[in-house]
Amino acid sequence: MRIEAVDLFYLSMPEITEEADGSQDALLVRVAAGGRCGYGECEAAPLPSIAAFVCPMSHGVCRPVGASVLGAVLDGPEDIARIAARVAYSSMDLLQAAHTWSGIEMALWDLLGKARDAPVWSLLGYAQSHAKTPYASQLFGDTPQETFERGRAQRDAGFRAVKFGWGPIGRGSVAEDADHIMAAREGIGPDGVLLVDTGQIFGEDVDGAAARLPALEAATTTWLEEPFAAHAYDAYAALARQCRTVRLAGGEAAHNAFMARHLLEYGRVGFIQIDCGRIGGIGPAKRVAEHAVANAATYVNHTFTSPLALSASLQPFAGLRSHRLCEFPVHPKPLATAFTRNGFVRDRAGEIAAPDAPGLGIEIDWNGVRRYLVETEITVAGKVLYRTPTI
Repeated sequence: MRIEAVDLFYLSMPEITEEADGSQDALLVRVAAGGRCGYGECEAAPLPSIAAFVCPMSHGVCRPVGASVLGAVLDGPEDIARIAARVAYSSMDLLQAAHTWSGIEMALWDLLGKARDAPVWSLLGYAQSHAKTPYASQLFGDTPQETFERGRAQRDAGFRAVKFGWGPIGRGSVAEDADHIMAAREGIGPDGVLLVDTGQIFGEDVDGAAARLPALEAATTTWLEEPFAAHAYDAYAALARQCRTVRLAGGEAAHNAFMARHLLEYGRVGFIQIDCGRIGGIGPAKRVAEHAVANAATYVNHTFTSPLALSASLQPFAGLRSHRLCEFPVHPKPLATAFTRNGFVRDRAGEIAAPDAPGLGIEIDWNGVRRYLVETEITVAGKVLYRTPTI
């Protein structure tokens, strides 16, 4: 097969807010080859990602992503790796390239799985897709009482694990944060798995993050996620040395496998969280999963958007039986579920698994795409480089 077309669809909610919620817009990718189509999703701002695919060449290693993809052969996993290497070299100075390529790479795996009538996880070498324990991923409330109520709601909904993130944490006093953390614990109950995400709020302030450890440990928190800037490896390592029962988590901002490896090896995180829509797709995420196993760390997906993104992010660790936690967005914006026909439903045990269907196992709902589609055109020197594709 040869890649005949790559279509990028810019979707957006009618109003975008400052809420730390990536489900407010999306860039849906459609790749056509051999009479079939595969689908992926970029986890990045749609417009610059589109621009990275079509922009004029700036110089020899700052070429548009499309130049490395269109017309390329796609007959096996090795071809996806070859195209990825071409993108990495030819667009090394185009810093949005990794995010744009991520969605395309997902779509290539989806297409290849459909062509071979096999789920992506089997193409990655796994014999089985093991069930995962989804954790309800949500924001902290504005008050401890609201945090408590959100935790209780997820416990009542049957979630055995709940993550609270962002919101007021790290913006007020240590005592105020402790109140929120204890409210979260009380809300989910004594047996629930409690996860806390501070969204890089401490920058590289190790002392500020360490001041929250007593409350986190008193609440038997499993992990503290992203206390620092994504690549502040020395800060991660310094805080890890002070942790007794809490382990550090991070990695969602890694946009290549090397960054994730550094966080494991130098930052000493216990949980490595990878977003296939950022790291370059499913292939490099699988390599990180293998590295996590070798370093006695636990691999976890990062997903806060659509069922399509969730399926892609489950594939790299689908076959790892003991790596069980997976992020499961519980309050996505309507856009995130509107453009797919199917999604994930927890089974009687409260678990989910990467689909057994060919490819990523997710079908696109084009009526939902139309509902949120943003008509877009990019013109340079009178030449149209991009126009919203025909559905």
